[in-house]
Formats: sequence, structure tokens, C-alpha cells
Amino acid sequence: MTSIFVGIHIASAIGLALYGLLGFVALWLYLRDRNLSIVLPQVADGDWPTVTVQLPVFNEPDVIQRLIHSIVTLDYPRELLEIQVLDDSTDETTSLAAQCVDSYAAQGFNIRLIHRNSRHGFKAKALQNGLERAQGEFIVIFDADFVPQADFLRQTIPYFLHDIRLGSLQARWGHLNAEESMLTGAQTVALDKHFAIEQIVRHRADYFPKFNGAAGVWRAAAIHDSGGWQEDTVCEDLCLSTRAVLHNWKFHFVSDVVAPAELPTTITAYKTQQARWTMGSTQCLLKYGKAIWQAPGKSLSARTYALLSMSAYLTNVMVLLLLLAQLPIVLLDARPPSWLYIVSIFGLGQPILFVLAQRALYDDWLRRLRYFPALLLIAIGLAPSNTKAIVAGLLQTDFTFERTPKGKASITHLPHDWLIVVEMALSIYCAITLLLALAMGNNGPAILLASATAGLGYVSIAGLSDRVSSSRLRNKSTQPIA
Repeated sequence: MTSIFVGIHIASAIGLALYGLLGFVALWLYLRDRNLSIVLPQVADGDWPTVTVQLPVFNEPDVIQRLIHSIVTLDYPRELLEIQVLDDSTDETTSLAAQCVDSYAAQGFNIRLIHRNSRHGFKAKALQNGLERAQGEFIVIFDADFVPQADFLRQTIPYFLHDIRLGSLQARWGHLNAEESMLTGAQTVALDKHFAIEQIVRHRADYFPKFNGAAGVWRAAAIHDSGGWQEDTVCEDLCLSTRAVLHNWKFHFVSDVVAPAELPTTITAYKTQQARWTMGSTQCLLKYGKAIWQAPGKSLSARTYALLSMSAYLTNVMVLLLLLAQLPIVLLDARPPSWLYIVSIFGLGQPILFVLAQRALYDDWLRRLRYFPALLLIAIGLAPSNTKAIVAGLLQTDFTFERTPKGKASITHLPHDWLIVVEMALSIYCAITLLLALAMGNNGPAILLASATAGLGYVSIAGLSDRVSSSRLRNKSTQPIA
């Protein structure tokens, strides 16, 4: 019996170390390629191509008008710019969007609202529906929470005119509310690592680069050639990106073009976002794993990196197994082999990237690192939710695209979430295990168990707080006006 739990501990720790080692690989590639760049080509005034900007939205009343206002202020020849508001909403978002669209259409903008009465196919189907009507040679996509800078198109479109095989370009996401709370600060650290390090590595080393779903540009021909937007995953961006790579389209990442967006402000909204990304990555791994491994013309290192990156959410399962194994190990007074501590050093690979990204992006990077502990705790706290999403990605064929709520919508009409009970129970489990370990003089798992107790406890309590706030808002909205 002892060997079973110790075996689970060892296997989980080695698995986590493997993905930590992937961080060291990314570090080496980043240091090797970070100074590689393509100079922005110059475009004569009469040579700008037609562009369609697509704005996929669903029930976004708090941000829809801000989004449309920001798009019509883009610095681009008006006669060459088409704007599509791809609206699947079932609330007042549609009327708010229509007001904006009608107003700007009257001013001469080529803008229209394309409303679907059904969410069939979710975001992917909405994008495909818009693509079939699009007039532009290039397709630009912004989600509802983005506020792009006016020069976005002039800083991105020229790259496509320089290289006819360039299929997609991704800009770096910025943050409108980076330091609003510890939660948004933690998200900033996580996203900055992805964009400032991982995207540079993927694109410049040609390790299956990807489009992030928003703040990017596609050549319309590349989308069509790669099979269009497909609705059988909840990560339509990763799905299309993988197919485009397999069809030998090139990608480019511009780290100096920043498109600010609003970060989720509640733990419930953040859990929803992360669960969707987790489920979608799992679905894409099932869909394309074999094709990636057998991809002609791609190096072994590129294929391995792509598969490990796509499967990285499995670390959530490993964290849960590691935590669940601790109580039996403590009660049996078993001690994992000492060499495992040496292997665990590989786990530092990912934290180093978080720090490096902050240093690369901000002059006050040391101050911003105060959000790093919160990020680690939240990451552990999300393990149950993300594990559930992995299982759904492996087994579910009938699924719903759960969009990330913005503004007030992040705490209104929240469904029952039984995972809060699981998170709270796991927090108590880890706390009891920690006390037992300390009482028995076993200090080895103390840091892990203390972190898990805090992380799981925070996520569960914050989730309960969101539901209390939601209940109060609903009660307030139903009270008669005196």
C-alpha cells in the first residue's frame, strides 16, 4: 500500500518536473531568439488592402459600445475598412450595439450588425458566418473586452504585404485593469509570461506558433485554405492555428504592438476562462496530436514542444494527485526518495519565465513581482476546476462555449457551482495533512500543503463571495421602487 502512494507522489512530481524542464527549454530559446525581428515594411498610401474587423460578442452590455467606439477610431482608410459586429446576444447588448452601428453607419462607416438568433457553433460559427460575408482581404478579430490603439492596423497589416505566405499575425495583449486587485495582478503576470516569452519562442523558433483568439490578423485566404473556423472545440483559435501550421502558413508575433484588454475581475469569471482554455487545449490535443507528431517538415524538437505545450494543463491533474497522496504518505510515515528533491529543481523553469517576462516588459518589474505569490496560490486553487475541464475535453462531445463574463455580468446570474464544495474540502484536507505532518516531524511536504491550503481556500471563499454578491444584486433588482 505504501509503495502505491509513494509511486503516485513520484510520478506526479516527475510529471511536474517535466513541464518545468519545458520552461528551461523555452528560456534557452528565448535567450537565443529574443533579438530576432522583422522591420515593419513601408506601405505607400495607395497600396493599403481591404480589411474586415470582426467583433464577436455575446451578452456584453457593459463593454459593447466601448468596443465599437474604439474600432471606428482606427487609423485606416475608411473606404478600405469593414466592421462586422457578430452578435449572438440574448440581452440588451443587441440594442446597444444597434444604436452604435446605426450612428456610425450614418456617418459613412462600412459597419453592420450581424445578429444570430441561435448560438449554434458558438464563437467559431459566428466568425465563420461573418467570414463568408466579409469583403476584406485580411480579417482582424477583437473580443468584447479589448480597446485597441488607433494605429493597430498600420502597425500590423504591412507585414502581410511583405510576405505572401504570412497567414496570421498576433499582437501582445495589454491590460486595462492590471493592478485593480491581487487577482488581476496575478493574471497580468501569467499573461505577460505567455506573450513576452512563450509567443516569442513559438513564433521565432517556428514551434507551432498560434493565434490567441483576439488582437490578431488573419489573411482570409489562409483561413479558407486551412478549413475555416470549426466548431468542434471551444478553442477555435488554437484549432485554426494548428491547421494553418500544418498547411505551411507562416505566423508572426509583434511584441511591440500592444492591444489592451480588460482582465476578469472575479474568481468565478477567471475560473470560467481558464476552464474553457483547458478544455479547448485538451480537445485540440485529441484532434491534432497524431497530426502534429507526424507533421512533415517539422523538427522533432518543434513537434515535441508543441505537444507538451498543448498538454500542459495536465499539470492540474498532477497537482491534485500529488496533494491527495500526501495524507496516506504522512500517516504511513513514508518518505519519498531524496533524489526526488533534485528532480524538483526542474520545476523552477516556469517561475523563472514569469520573472523574466516582468523584467523584459516593465521598468518597475520588481514591484510587480508582488503578484507572483498570488499567482502560484491561485494556480493551485484552480486545479479542481481545470481537472474537471480536462475530463470534459476528453469525454464530452456535446458542450457549451462558456464565454468569460465582463463587467457586472461577472457576478450576475451565476449558476450553482458544486466545485466550491470540492475546493473547500480539499483545502481542509490539506490543512489537516499539514498539521499531522508537522506533528510527526515530517516537514518535507509543509510548503506544498500550506500553499494548497491557502490557494484552494482562497478560490473557494472567493467563489462563495461572488455568489453572495450575485444574490444581493438579484434581490436589489427585484425590489419595487418606492
